[in-house]
Amino acid sequence: MISHKRLLRLIAVFKFVKAALLIALGIGAFKLLHKDLGTVLSHFVESLRLNAGEHLADQAIAKVGNVTPEQVKKIGFVSFLYAGLFLAEGTGLWLQKRWGEWLTVIITSSLVPIEVYEIYRHFSIVKVLILVINLAVVAYLVYHIRTPQPGKTAQRNS
Repeated sequence: MISHKRLLRLIAVFKFVKAALLIALGIGAFKLLHKDLGTVLSHFVESLRLNAGEHLADQAIAKVGNVTPEQVKKIGFVSFLYAGLFLAEGTGLWLQKRWGEWLTVIITSSLVPIEVYEIYRHFSIVKVLILVINLAVVAYLVYHIRTPQPGKTAQRNS
């Protein structure tokens, strides 16, 4: 059986990976801030040799072309905000701090309704998998927090 310490580290790595992806998204958003996103996507579709005349590609290009610089700024800002939260969670878990466990339970469970809504709007197996992982993390941490630990005092907060 995997030890609690290793499981916390595994969850921390999951949080760090999510933070890294969000940081990359934020940087990408700010790099695209003053560009015509429709043209950028059109060049991307062409470089991948996708059928640019395909209906879905045309719809995506048209939709992205309507994104305003203000919306791009919001995407970048929110990406960095969530990355900061995931970094805080991951750090607390990596250091095996009780506050890291609580922070992870609070933040992860508070995002579950948004994840469910996103799955409802745009179903994907990846979204479902992430939801299942997040629910498992919350369930495990709640169980561990509520289970008395032998040899530990009630104030394991340092």
